[in-house]
Amino acid sequence: MSDLKTHDLRGWDPDNEAQWASEGKSIATRNLWISIPSLLCGFAVWLYWGIITVQMINLGFPFERHELFTLTAIAGLSGATLRIPSSFFIRLAGGRYTIFFTTALLIIPALGTGMLLQTPNSTLWQFQIMALLSGFGGGNFASSMSNISFFYPKKIQGYALGMNAGLGNFGVTTMQILVPLVMTFGLFGGDPMILENASGTLIGKIPAGTETYIQNAGYIWLLFLVPLAITVWFGMNNIRDEYVSPDADSAIGGFLKIGGMLLIGLGTSVFGLWLMLPAGVGGSGLMLSKWLVLPIVIVATLFCMKLIPGKTQTNLKRQFKIFDNKHTWAMTVIYTMTFGSFIGFSAALPLAIKVIFGFQHGMVDGVMTHDVVNPNGPSALMYAWMGPFIGALIRPVGGKMADKFGGARVTQIISVVMVCSALGVAYFMKVAYGSMTPEVYFFPFLILFILLFAATGIGNGSTFRTIAIVFDKEQAGPVLGWTSAIAAYGAFIIPQVFGEQIKATTPEYALYGFAIFYGVCILINWWFYLRKSAYVKNP
Repeated sequence: MSDLKTHDLRGWDPDNEAQWASEGKSIATRNLWISIPSLLCGFAVWLYWGIITVQMINLGFPFERHELFTLTAIAGLSGATLRIPSSFFIRLAGGRYTIFFTTALLIIPALGTGMLLQTPNSTLWQFQIMALLSGFGGGNFASSMSNISFFYPKKIQGYALGMNAGLGNFGVTTMQILVPLVMTFGLFGGDPMILENASGTLIGKIPAGTETYIQNAGYIWLLFLVPLAITVWFGMNNIRDEYVSPDADSAIGGFLKIGGMLLIGLGTSVFGLWLMLPAGVGGSGLMLSKWLVLPIVIVATLFCMKLIPGKTQTNLKRQFKIFDNKHTWAMTVIYTMTFGSFIGFSAALPLAIKVIFGFQHGMVDGVMTHDVVNPNGPSALMYAWMGPFIGALIRPVGGKMADKFGGARVTQIISVVMVCSALGVAYFMKVAYGSMTPEVYFFPFLILFILLFAATGIGNGSTFRTIAIVFDKEQAGPVLGWTSAIAAYGAFIIPQVFGEQIKATTPEYALYGFAIFYGVCILINWWFYLRKSAYVKNP
C-alpha cells in the first residue's frame, strides 16, 4: 500500500478489500461527511431565489412578476452551465483544492445578495448579477459527485453517491425552512422592511405589516461557508493516482485552472441569457427560444474549453472520451428525468404555489382575471419545502435499493410513478387556475407533487448505481458530472415553462409535457438496460 497518511493520497484502491478495511473506509467517510455540508450550502445559495422572489413580492419590491422569474431562470442557467466545466475539475485540480475553492466562492453571492436586499433602490440588473454568481452553487454538484465517486468501491457506489447527493440536495429544504425564519428578526442588524402581503414560515403565517429582514436570506450562509471552507482545507484529500488527479501539484495552480474554466461557463451563460431575454430586462430583444439557446450555450462552453492550451487541454481530451460512449447519452437523458425534475420543481414550486393558489381566478366583465389576492390561499413558504425534503431524504434509499435490485429496474418503476403523478398534478393545477376558491384543490395537488418528488429522489439514487456499473473508474466521475450538468438545466427550463404556461393560463400543459418526456425515458431505459438483449443487463 502506498502513502495514505497525507492530504495527497497515492495508491488509492477502494476495491481492494484489505486497504478499504484498514484505512480506506475511514478516509472515504471523512471526505464524504465534509463534502455533504459543502454541497448543501451550494444548493442553498443556488436556489434561494425561489424563496427570495416570493418575499420580494410580499414586500412590494418594484419589479413585475415576470422580471422576478428571470432571477430563478438566470441562477438555473448559470448553475447548470457551470456544471459542464466542473465535471472535469477533479482530474485537473484534485478534490481537496476543488471543493475548497468552489465552496469559498459561494461567499461572494451570499454576501452580495444580502447587501442588495438591504438597499431599497437596488436595480434589477444588480440582482441578476447575483443570481448569475449564485450559479457557483449549482456547478459544485458536478465536481462534488465526481470527487466522491473515486473514494468508494463499486459495490456501494449507489449508497455513497446517494448520500452525497441526497443530503447535499437537502440544501434546498434547509434553505426553504431557514430563510423564512431568519427573515423574522434582525440577526445581522440593519433596517427592516414592512410586509405588504401576509407571508409565512414553517411555524405559521406572518401578517401584513410585520417587520422583515429580507437581507438575512443572503447573510445567513456566511455563518456556514467560512468554517466549512476551513474544514475542507484541513480535512479533505486529493487522490494523486493516474486515473484521478495526477496533475494536482499546487493549490494556486488548481485555483487558476478552476477559475478560468468557471469564467468560460459564466461567459456562455451571459451570452445565452442575452440571446433569450427581452430588452426590458437586460436582454438582446431577440428573445430566442430556450430550446435553441440551451444547445448554443452547451456547445459554446465545450468549444471554449477545447481552446484552453497546454497540459490542461491534453487532460481534457482524455476526459472528453466519455462523449464517444453511447451510454453517456442514454444516461444523460435518464438522469435528466430524475435530477432535472427534482431541481426544476424545487426552483419553480414556491412561485407556482403563490401564483396558482395565492390568487382567485374568475370572470370579471367576461374576462378571466388572476390578480385578486386569495385571503384563504396557502403560504408558499409554509409548504414549498416539503417536496424537496422528501426528494432529498429518500435519495440514499434509492441508491441502496439499486445496489440490491439493480439500478435500471428501480428507475423503470419510478418512471411509471412519475408519469402518473405528473398527470395528477396537471389536473389539479388546471381546476385550481380556473377557480375562485383554488385552495380547495391545494392538498391533493401538494400530495401528488410530494409523490413526484419522492420518485425523482429514488430514481436519482438508482441512476448513480447504473453509472457506476456501466462506466470504468476513470470515466464514471466525469460522466456523473456531465449528466448532472445537463440535468441541472431543469432548474432553468422548468421555471421558464411554468412561467410561460401560467402566463398563457394553461399551467397544466407544463406537466403534460413532462409526463411525455418521462414516457420517452421509460423506453430508453428499457432499450439500453432491461430488454433481453440489453447492452448491460439491469446495471
